[in-house]
Amino acid sequence: MGKTVTCGNQSEHIRSDCQVILELTDNDGLDIQLNSKVKSLYGDSIIALTHEIFNFFGVENARIIINDSGALPFVISARIEAALKQLMVSDKDYLPDFHPDNSISLTTSREKSRISRLYIPGNSPGLMINAGLHHPDGIILDLEDAVAPDKKYEARFIVRNALRALSFYGAERMIRINQIPYGLADLDFIIPHGVNLILIPKCENSHQIKLVNEKIGIISTKHYLTHKVWLMPIIESAKGVMNAFEIANSANNIVAMAIGLEDFTADLGITRTKEGAESFVARSQIILSCKAAGIQPIDSVFSDIEDLESLRQSALQSKALGFVGMGCIHPRQIKPIHDTFAPQIEEIEKAKKIVIAYEDAQSKGIGVVALGTKMIDPPVVKKALHTIELAINMGRISQSWREKQ
Repeated sequence: MGKTVTCGNQSEHIRSDCQVILELTDNDGLDIQLNSKVKSLYGDSIIALTHEIFNFFGVENARIIINDSGALPFVISARIEAALKQLMVSDKDYLPDFHPDNSISLTTSREKSRISRLYIPGNSPGLMINAGLHHPDGIILDLEDAVAPDKKYEARFIVRNALRALSFYGAERMIRINQIPYGLADLDFIIPHGVNLILIPKCENSHQIKLVNEKIGIISTKHYLTHKVWLMPIIESAKGVMNAFEIANSANNIVAMAIGLEDFTADLGITRTKEGAESFVARSQIILSCKAAGIQPIDSVFSDIEDLESLRQSALQSKALGFVGMGCIHPRQIKPIHDTFAPQIEEIEKAKKIVIAYEDAQSKGIGVVALGTKMIDPPVVKKALHTIELAINMGRISQSWREKQ
């Protein structure tokens, strides 16, 4: 008997996944055992896909058991490939076709709204398939804390295939890699496959950013890639907070920086509270560093998915401090966060008045602009224009209003 490896997930609660048990043998041919509730409908196609993958890698003799719970082809192929590559050396990748929505040449903008970003465990394909229907600004396929250590290798294949095969319905395609230096190996699985933004966890210095960008450069050169990959460092320690501006200002592809309060409070040996007084100084430091570096400050996730009222209060405080978004660990958190961070009616009306007054003065050649008793200077106008743009993007006002001005 040869070595046997197991990849994937199986239980009565698991959906849209499969478990693959693989052993390379000296026998002639492939011995495929498929256990699936949809075997009568899709059994032939699953077995045909299995043969195709083994032929692709040149494996003729193996015993494989597939315990299927409705997995899509990109999941089955990822599970089989991950199992095979633990038993053999191959520089080939069995890749699904790109979904029409996910052109790898598509780069999101630096200024893109990042009010909400939804975390999805990187080894749970069932949660990925329809995540974009909840309309977060970004979807994070998480290779770090949400994946058990013994599952991290196989999760890379699921995330890679998901980037290629799934529609994200307009959400920014984000990946949280593992902590540097281990996370550098994750980049081989995601940079060539249409990722928009990389989250760098537990970031404590600019050298970690340099290592990530050097690896991105090597991969991009190898695959002839030209699209921009953005970075979002996550600050999760006292050392990271103290070096926040150095990190935020260390590379021109950093578009945002987040704080992770669960790990930050653990680093300080204190308890995280809903009120957040214990993290006020650190959060303020992140905001100041981001504003000074010209990037977006992003607040931590709110960990109680049942307490939506406390989430709203936390989001209100976050917005008042200067953050422009928060993380989400459940789809139900997206709407309260969007509703809170979106420009309110009073903000929109004030911004409209400022823009109208400024552009009217400009058309008349007037250099000094006043609205009521207050002077309007360029930073105020810039903020008003940003509010208008955000309101348009979130459907609070129509594009036609801006075009009429």
